[in-house]
Amino acid sequence: MLYFTESDVRRLLPMQDAIRLMREAFTKLASGAAQNQPRRRLILPTGSVLHYMPAADDRYFGIKVYSTHRKHGAHFFFLLFRAEDGQPLAMFEANFLGQIRTGAVSGLATDLLARADAATLAIIGSGFQARSQLDAMRAVREFRSVRAWSRSAEKRAAFAAECNVEAVETAEAAVRGADIVITATNSKDPVLEADWVAPGAHVNAMGSNQAARRELPAELLERAGVIVVDSLEQSKMESGDLLLAWKSEQWLDQRLVELKDVATGKVPGRQDPNQITLFKSNGLALEDVATGGYIYERGLEAGIGRSMAPLYS
Repeated sequence: MLYFTESDVRRLLPMQDAIRLMREAFTKLASGAAQNQPRRRLILPTGSVLHYMPAADDRYFGIKVYSTHRKHGAHFFFLLFRAEDGQPLAMFEANFLGQIRTGAVSGLATDLLARADAATLAIIGSGFQARSQLDAMRAVREFRSVRAWSRSAEKRAAFAAECNVEAVETAEAAVRGADIVITATNSKDPVLEADWVAPGAHVNAMGSNQAARRELPAELLERAGVIVVDSLEQSKMESGDLLLAWKSEQWLDQRLVELKDVATGKVPGRQDPNQITLFKSNGLALEDVATGGYIYERGLEAGIGRSMAPLYS
């Protein structure tokens, strides 16, 4: 059994490969060769929360487990097993694993939904998730302009300098006229207004995976021609962007489709150059299984990963 550190994961998981892995994973999900269970949470009176999420494909299965506390941060781990016989294969420090696979699935959705000529990008947020989102966007489109805004002017400036983007003074200045918009925040309330979003834009909302939080206003959902989610089942549990905007019957809206069906061509994505497309990402355990299996295989080939004592003797 191997142990992979955060630095191992960074070394072994390039963004372009991660996007390809997401396409393969959602294709397997569509065919029934993979399965995913929604995230569950155990909430303690101390404010600590245990989050756990399992999934499997035809070769591997695994579970991500992480703890969070609003004052003391988060700690992520992923366990990988072989599907054939249940053999434990690897344990990962999984903060960066989650960061890059979240960026990669946005990259896949953007490649499927954004206009081919999209050349301006807006990013709301400047935390660690914003960086991988930017990497993924640059992997699937070429931009002549990237504008970033976040509440902290200091963090915004640091992000802009590090990532070679333009820091702007307001969220509106970032979003207006952008071909692609990313929201990567921990906000409880919408971080943009619907009329800022240009016709034909694509929006990736990935900052919230809790039912009581949202980054997008209800009016933007009304304007969207296509609304894509990574999992309908999981969205009904934790997509505050939808739960806080819609009544129960609106979940039957034909504009609402799953990423696996767009990725395989079962349902159309963008149908009009002036249509607003929207991808709501919650983050699936299947994404961790796909990337974890790849890192394990590359680690074996390159001799990367610390050997752990057998669990059973």
